[in-house]
Amino acid sequence: MKSLSRFSFILFLFFLPVSCGYHNPYIYNGPEISVYITNWKNRTNELRLDSMIYQSLVKWYQKSDHIRIKQEKETADLILAGEIVSIEIPSLSYGLNNITTEVKVRLKVRYILKSLKSGKVLMEVPDRTFSEPYLVNPTSSAVTKDNEYKALGKIIDDLSEKIYLNTLNELQHP
Repeated sequence: MKSLSRFSFILFLFFLPVSCGYHNPYIYNGPEISVYITNWKNRTNELRLDSMIYQSLVKWYQKSDHIRIKQEKETADLILAGEIVSIEIPSLSYGLNNITTEVKVRLKVRYILKSLKSGKVLMEVPDRTFSEPYLVNPTSSAVTKDNEYKALGKIIDDLSEKIYLNTLNELQHP
């Protein structure tokens, strides 16, 4: 009987709502706000990079029910614009006979988030480089290209996540 009451007490504590101050950093619960995301200017020769970034940003911003993506600038509260400055693929490590075994792709961008109503700049990053290593397959250029594509996808997701979280931070702590 004693163990049953002890179990009931522990169960009660488990279900007792506790306000510890934790909130999910990926969700914005403030007033509804709309964002217009521009197509980023792509100064590289990597085709579709701008559309990949756009799609990734939209995916991240859709995580919140209180943020709407607008197709027209005139109907939005905020504008997010950016530019893909450069992409570099320098060798990172070498194997036998000085053959490259690993490469690190580096993507340099700049972006700005601005209020369309007040003109206030909420976030401006004039120079940010993201990088990700990937393996080179000496016998298959297709495998190497797939590895590069995956590394670039990781960079784009990291970039989009950072922009999204910084946006939420700006909206919650103006």
